[in-house]
Amino acid sequence: MTLSLPQAMAAFSPVLPLTVAYSGGADSTALLLACAQKWPGQVSAVHVHHGLQAAADAFEAHCRNVCAALGVPLTVQKIDARHAPGQSPEDAARRARYMAFEALAFSDKGRVAMNSIAIAHHADDQIETLLLALSRGAGLPGLSAMPASWSRGGLNYYRPLLRVSGADIRGWLAERGAAFVEDPSNLHERFTRNRIRAQILPALETCFPQFRDTFARSSEHAAQAQALLLEMAAQDLALVGAPPRIKLLRTLSQPRLANVLRHWLLTSHQATPTAAQLDELMRQITACQTRGHAIHLKVAHGFCQRRGPELHWYNP
Repeated sequence: MTLSLPQAMAAFSPVLPLTVAYSGGADSTALLLACAQKWPGQVSAVHVHHGLQAAADAFEAHCRNVCAALGVPLTVQKIDARHAPGQSPEDAARRARYMAFEALAFSDKGRVAMNSIAIAHHADDQIETLLLALSRGAGLPGLSAMPASWSRGGLNYYRPLLRVSGADIRGWLAERGAAFVEDPSNLHERFTRNRIRAQILPALETCFPQFRDTFARSSEHAAQAQALLLEMAAQDLALVGAPPRIKLLRTLSQPRLANVLRHWLLTSHQATPTAAQLDELMRQITACQTRGHAIHLKVAHGFCQRRGPELHWYNP
């Protein structure tokens, strides 16, 4: 069910002290104001300076002014968020942000100890993430969209506004006369996410007024199913071993074989095969019935290879 911002904040119970990821935009401004009001003296902010836009210095200055007025400690982390060839700019910036959070949490230079970070993703962001996953033919992990909380690199992350619409957030800010910055890149429809926001979400609002609730419910179902698959994958991996024994892999049904291979590759090697690579790997495992049958296949950024009775992955 879609919530108002006050309702979402009433239900938000993070581990304190809390750091808010503060860009200066509408969403993170609302989150910072609400958190500072609810937990005075226990909230800090971190601003990641991407250095990608001419306005980046102005964004930083705005954040410093707002935090000074609130009496909220602010740490500015400057990063190089330029994307590599073949990598999307959005993905590069996202990865760089999380690396910055983790680096700051364990840096002596951080003025405020960080163990919990709140991020201002909201209901519209969640729908955009789900639609992007659908457009790419994603499986259950992608259809699960963004979790409300998780742990990574020794930090606890929270997204308390995932049930709040972007319109509600801006309405809440307008009632308080709160200032925020507008990122000009959010208006560029060359980015797929911006096209979804500008073109598809309004159409969904017209055709399916409750789409935020129903789509979120579908993502929750996908997340539950994915949790079950992970539980089964862990059990099957314990059975076949890591690296897995090919003879034992061949005893599994095709769906369980695909599931355990994905789990092994990701958890042991941070490798994610394409659908075509996984299908070919499974075909070769099924056909591997003699001692001399070789397996050597490109998988993700490395190779799967048979070594004696076992299947190995390596990155040359």
